[in-house]
Amino acid sequence: MSGLAEIAQSDGFLVAGSDRNPGHRTSHLTDAGIDVYHGHSQQWIDRFHPDLVVHTAAVHADNPELIRAGELGIPVIDRAHFLGWLIRSYESVINIAGTHGKTTTTALCSLILIEEGLDPAVHLGAELRQFHGTVRTSRKRQIIVSEACEYQNSFLQFNSTTAAILNIDYDHVDSFSGLEDVIHAFTRFADKIDDQGLLIVPDADPNVKRMLSEFTEHRNIAGRSLPRLITFGIVDDNENKTARPIPDYAACHLTFVQGLPVFDLCHKGHSLSIHLKIPGRHNVMDALAAIACAHENGASLETAASVLNSFQGAEGRFTDVGRYRGARVIADYAHHPAAARATLSAAELIPHKNLWVVFQPLTFSRTRVLFDDYVSVLRPYQVVFSEIFSDREINPGDISSRMLADQINKLGGHAAFTDDHEQIRAWLDVRVEPEDVILVLGPENIRDYADQLTGRTSHLND
Repeated sequence: MSGLAEIAQSDGFLVAGSDRNPGHRTSHLTDAGIDVYHGHSQQWIDRFHPDLVVHTAAVHADNPELIRAGELGIPVIDRAHFLGWLIRSYESVINIAGTHGKTTTTALCSLILIEEGLDPAVHLGAELRQFHGTVRTSRKRQIIVSEACEYQNSFLQFNSTTAAILNIDYDHVDSFSGLEDVIHAFTRFADKIDDQGLLIVPDADPNVKRMLSEFTEHRNIAGRSLPRLITFGIVDDNENKTARPIPDYAACHLTFVQGLPVFDLCHKGHSLSIHLKIPGRHNVMDALAAIACAHENGASLETAASVLNSFQGAEGRFTDVGRYRGARVIADYAHHPAAARATLSAAELIPHKNLWVVFQPLTFSRTRVLFDDYVSVLRPYQVVFSEIFSDREINPGDISSRMLADQINKLGGHAAFTDDHEQIRAWLDVRVEPEDVILVLGPENIRDYADQLTGRTSHLND
């Protein structure tokens, strides 16, 4: 929402907003001349007299500002509809979707286009130090790059000239009944691509393949042609090269040096050496998707390689936040079991003596439905849990992080549950040594605690 406020202001609108948990992002808006009201009250509507009220999915019909807007006949729309409306004014719209990796891929694609001089507008789900925030505005207003989130089918408001689907897993269990429902949603998202547009997908994701099959059948029934399909993927050296076609954008000869990926970018007979500064196979996949999106929209592969070789990540995506008791502290948003598995695998490749995990689940419903997956992913590690965080659900009282810790211990693992952050610090103090790695996983609530551990005060200028 803070990013949308900035984009709207840059487009010439007068903007104000409210937030019950003001922080550095709302302070940034205030510094930019946007009025920010603390808490929710009908008086904010009366004071500002808006022509339109935009709200997130976390704001429900009983919100006093929405009620007052209704009384006054002021139109009310959700953020997805508003963003969808904003991006329609751009000639080229690159929407990046997927259960995991959207922020990293969007950031990389954007930086490649910027380096090429194409001046994209950008809407990110996290802060990027190059933007000093979550968005970038454009003078040319020809290209926009945006994350396209599937939560509550938000991304169905976004038309695309280029769309990337990075992966598909079952998530947002409060929005989708199961994996088939998620796949169907991504099919509908793909159907929003122009007939002359471009769909960029991983070549080996089984759930994306199921989506493509459903999408193809849907377009055939409708008598519409498919958008042009571009694939990306990793080609391992020991892989049977006849088992599958080489992806259009491939990572060949992948190795890891000090935990960081090194590979050859292979595309139509061309090869460029890439040395990523962000770890893990999942980031290799995100990088390939970003290259494909940017290259197909006018950037050169050489520019892409230059950006990839220097990119150090978006805020909260394997962010190195400093040291605590001599141990390296890394914070990551990985709140879903599949994302946590990828992040943990990446951390294992970094030189370290011991790996300690601080984990906070996000939303009660997700923790309940994916409970066994969380246990399976985290059981091999020394992990301390913070209580479940949710800003859109009321605690039902029947699920807790304590239950995850108990189940892991029951299966022979080593887990602890803590009631507050000081208990996390006490847990770490008796274990952590120099040359260890502390991996802090979960929403912004727990990642802010990682900053407290190390004393980091700036997200944007590190």
